[in-house]
Amino acid sequence: MAKKQTPEDKNYKVIAENRRARFEYAIEDDLEVGIMLMGSEVKSLREGQANIAESYCEVKDGELWLVNAHVATYAPAVTWGHEERRRRKLLAKRGEIAKLWKAADRAGYTIVPLVMYFNHRGIVKLKVGIGKGKNVADKRETSAKRDWQRQKARLLKEHG
Repeated sequence: MAKKQTPEDKNYKVIAENRRARFEYAIEDDLEVGIMLMGSEVKSLREGQANIAESYCEVKDGELWLVNAHVATYAPAVTWGHEERRRRKLLAKRGEIAKLWKAADRAGYTIVPLVMYFNHRGIVKLKVGIGKGKNVADKRETSAKRDWQRQKARLLKEHG
């Protein structure tokens, strides 16, 4: 069986990453979805001009939407360009959308975009996660764990 490729592989080019999502939310499950884009948006993404830090996903009328994601305008296509923060439809199977909708319907859960990237075929993909908001104590614990891992790596590098 072929090895499943992840965004960390060499064949993937990360466009935008929501690093804050893993700090703000406890991500329980993730899913790779496609995005419906205009031509000028794809050109802008090839230049790496996108931001998904303040965006979120919602299920509306049985469809999955990316809300508040910023894709900068592409200068040569100003005449027939696109809106920078328009709602973009996400492409997923009906069963996957239903699973996300049920998860987001529970108290405290939300659908968060994690990373936007080009896959090995050059198609824009978005990895979304189902996350439950962390409280202050959980955030402190995450921060302390990250600091300890960093310190441990430094010690091993110096003495190991």
